[in-house]
This record gives sequence, C-alpha cells and structure tokens, in this order.
Amino acid sequence: MYPCFNFSSAVFEMGNTKVIAAVYGPREVRCEYSMANFSTGDRMRKPKGDRRSTEISLVIRQTMEACILTHLMPRSQIDIFVQVLQADGGTRSACINAATLALADAGIPMRDLVTSCSAGYLNSTALLDLNYVEDSAGGPDVTVGILPKSDKVTLLQMDAKLPMDTFENVMQLAIEGCKAVATYIREVLLENTKQLEYRRGV
Repeated sequence: MYPCFNFSSAVFEMGNTKVIAAVYGPREVRCEYSMANFSTGDRMRKPKGDRRSTEISLVIRQTMEACILTHLMPRSQIDIFVQVLQADGGTRSACINAATLALADAGIPMRDLVTSCSAGYLNSTALLDLNYVEDSAGGPDVTVGILPKSDKVTLLQMDAKLPMDTFENVMQLAIEGCKAVATYIREVLLENTKQLEYRRGV
C-alpha cells in the first residue's frame, strides 16, 4: 500500500531558469504548465491554455506517465502543476525535473526518476542546457528525457535537422546531463529523508 498524499511541491533551478512544481492526488495523471508573467523580460500577459502551454503540458504529462506506476493506483488522478518563475532557456526540462522531484517527495511510486536536459549545436560546438541567448541564436537543439537506471528515453524533441554524427554527439551530451540531474535529485531526496528522520527522532 502506498501512502495517500494531498500535496507536495518542489522548486528546481537549472542555470537561471527557476520552476516550481506542485503535485496533488492521488488521481489520474493531469498536468498544467504556465509561465509567470514576470518570468521573462517580455511582460505580455499570455492567456491560460495558449497553444504553447497546452503542448508543453501534454509533453510533461506523457513524460511523467512513462515513469509513474499508475497500475498501483487504479482510478486515481495525480495533478501536476508547474509554473516557470524565471525563464532563461530549458524551461521544458526544468519543469520535468521539478515535477519528478515533487512526485518523489510525495511518495508516488515510480519506475525511476525521469530527468530531462536539453543540448544544442551552436558555432560547431555541442552545448548543454542552452540559455536564452544561445537558444535564440537559431541553432538546432534536442530536449531529452530519460529513466536513468535503464537508459530508456521517455522524451525526444528536436527543433531542426542535424547530421547524424552531430545528432549523436548532442544526444549523448543531453543524456549525460540527464544522468547528472538524476544524481543531483537523488542527493536532494536523500538529504530530505535524513532531515525528516532527524526531526522524527529516528
């Protein structure tokens, strides 16, 4: 039997990108993505449910469904709300990582921690976790999500064509980034568990 929970949250930062994720449930998996009006230099209000937000919500939901053991919680729903507090590129990956951290903190049973990272190719160089300036330069980039223990790819998005050898280099860099993020998340969860045990006198 897995513990019932009502709410868990996590803040995750990748470079200058900052995301908060909140998880409610148990219910079937739903996901809602939004960007705070102040998260970028452009202060235009974006209507809730715009096309980009809907697409990113779907990507996050599908990525999370690949790791959550939903069969252990039949007829349940998990609400995942992610909001970008500060955007400097890599928001999709930061949202997935924040959601993973919140799900793990909530005690949701998962196959593995799903982690995400993006890598791009700019000026004949493969770059990990592109910032806004690098991303805006127009080079191709790849966003990857993996289950690190099994190396199973749960997300692969590419916004431009790349020669196969360049793609392999960029993809490998993104996978290495995902594994580094997974190590970091495991360390954070272990430290959190130790603090909880200490508070409870275990």
